[in-house]
Amino acid sequence: MNNPLLSFDDLPLFDQIKPEHVAPAIDQLLTDANTALETVTAQAYPAQWSEIARVLDVSTEKLGRAWGAVSHLNSVADTPELRAAYNEALPKITEFFTRLGADERLYAKYKAIDPSTLNPEQRQAHKNAIRNFVLGGAELVGADRDRFAAIQERQAELSQKFSENALDATDAFAYYAKTDELEGVPEDVKQAALAAAKADDKEGFKLTLKMPCYLPVMQFANSSALRERLYRAYVTRASDQADESTRKFDNSPLIAEMLALRLEEARLLGYQNFGELSVVPKMADSPQEVITFLRDLSAKARPFAEKDLADLREFAAQQLNLTHPQAWDWPFVSEKLKEARYAFSEQEVKQYFTVPKVLAGLFKIVETLFDVNIRKDTAPVWHPGVEFYRIERAGQLVGQFYLDPSARKGKRGGAWMDDVRTRWLRPDKHQLQTPVAHLVCNFADGVDGKPALLTHDDVTTLFHEFGHGLHHLLSQVNERDVSGISGVEWDAVELPSQFMENFCWEWDVLRHMTSHVETGAPLPRELFDKMLAAKNFQSGMQTLRQIEFSLFDMLLHTAHDPAQDLMPLLAQVRQEVAVLQPPEWSRTAHTFSHIFAGGYAAGYYSYKWAEVLSADAYAAFEETVGKDGLPNVETGRKYRQAILEAGGSRPAIESFKAFRGRAPNLDALLRHQGMTGQK
Repeated sequence: MNNPLLSFDDLPLFDQIKPEHVAPAIDQLLTDANTALETVTAQAYPAQWSEIARVLDVSTEKLGRAWGAVSHLNSVADTPELRAAYNEALPKITEFFTRLGADERLYAKYKAIDPSTLNPEQRQAHKNAIRNFVLGGAELVGADRDRFAAIQERQAELSQKFSENALDATDAFAYYAKTDELEGVPEDVKQAALAAAKADDKEGFKLTLKMPCYLPVMQFANSSALRERLYRAYVTRASDQADESTRKFDNSPLIAEMLALRLEEARLLGYQNFGELSVVPKMADSPQEVITFLRDLSAKARPFAEKDLADLREFAAQQLNLTHPQAWDWPFVSEKLKEARYAFSEQEVKQYFTVPKVLAGLFKIVETLFDVNIRKDTAPVWHPGVEFYRIERAGQLVGQFYLDPSARKGKRGGAWMDDVRTRWLRPDKHQLQTPVAHLVCNFADGVDGKPALLTHDDVTTLFHEFGHGLHHLLSQVNERDVSGISGVEWDAVELPSQFMENFCWEWDVLRHMTSHVETGAPLPRELFDKMLAAKNFQSGMQTLRQIEFSLFDMLLHTAHDPAQDLMPLLAQVRQEVAVLQPPEWSRTAHTFSHIFAGGYAAGYYSYKWAEVLSADAYAAFEETVGKDGLPNVETGRKYRQAILEAGGSRPAIESFKAFRGRAPNLDALLRHQGMTGQK
């Protein structure tokens, strides 16, 4: 059998990969990787960076690329057969990489490497490798080593099951609404729901918990009963509070076991809790530093959040006759208040943001700022809606990326960037491997042959993920382990993504990426000015919401007994931080995939931490804006070289200082979010 997962000559053969290819390919690549490990750990084998890379890194990179393709398909094109193949291979993959990271023979080889023989990139990678061996259990012996390996395997299984439950619980919900229930819901959302119902051979309008459907219903539906129905289903997904028919997807026992295993792992490695372990490879020095940062920011944001809530309550009572708004009413009240205060609606703005025009505008700013060209390319893809692009500079290929924009059944919710392969001066071929990335979103499809429309939030999401992509794709580092996003501290990795979001609020950028879906007219300046005035609408409440998630995550991994229910801790955090309390039966933690299935455990604070860095970095562009209103190209070059091209080849704080000439401060973030002065 010609197995597409064993083809590494060029791009992954996504259109050919089938579930039956997974087991034989992974088994073959694991055999090869084990052989490579035995080769480089032999006593006579030289303790040289390049020699280890030539054999072991080449082999494990192939294994990682094949497994990456399988994992990606499992996230964007889930089927029962693929899921089964993925889950069968997962323990083998986990076992190998756990064993690799704890192999005392390999650890000894790395410790024997003389750092003076390495170039700066290799020295940083070597330093990271030594640290990762320790965190990977390489210094454990006997029963502790075995237990550590068992914990890694079980955590991988639990994380995958958590993700499956969240997806299945989301996909399992459908409500076929009647016409009169949808009063106020945008026409394009109704048309998509009507088409979905017809596809199911059902009457009415199919409403789901996928974000392109759920959010507009919560914002615009006049029916409080309909909003309550969807809200209850959404916030109880994958929990013991869900509808009885979907309670089989309850993540409660998985969460408890994961937390217990993380605590045990940390203590095996000599840490008091998982939070202490988590920050070791991050910018933050300790969990307490993170907690102090979050509480300080909370104190600054709280007066603004309290004013936001007071405005909402007053408007709800006086204009909507809602004296006691419920949790499912707040998005509706917020949208109505925004419309009344700023004289525009998200739906009005949405008509100007068609996907083709937004992409053209995004590409234009990236091309201008970072001296590259982006053009369509061809590659095997996993769905007809996926597009493929190449980035060039001076006619030379820099990197390539897939764009998968649309929500669909079997695709994990949210938006993310992931690497397909990393820039690397390959030691086996002595040639440069260019980077490739996935950019994945969950936007609504177009209706009736019209291009898909994006909300301004969707546009911001697209820019965010593209920022991650640029960090990976524009790297000029030749050492794989510190190239692109590899080796970048987790609490700094959001800097380039959040940085890009700022351009979504610049008129001279935005005007180039709008075209009304019916008339083709660009976004009127008057409407943009209203959007800009509304930019920091409820920024206090939104800041506290992110702090709530972040503080809950860190306390969960530092001050919580895994044997106890986590809901009292969440309630405690909400009492401290939030100005709005959800219903007692809300179980949003049960789909908190970032910390239970996405690598952000005791690290969700990274979003706010990196937001300080990104806001301060963008301030440099505000200080040097060009005469045409567009960002200064020289500042763009400096940012590209100091941040994007450097990747993980040096500590993130050094890259930031190389760009800004100083350490970061909080002022720009507070200014950007309108939280200066007193409320």
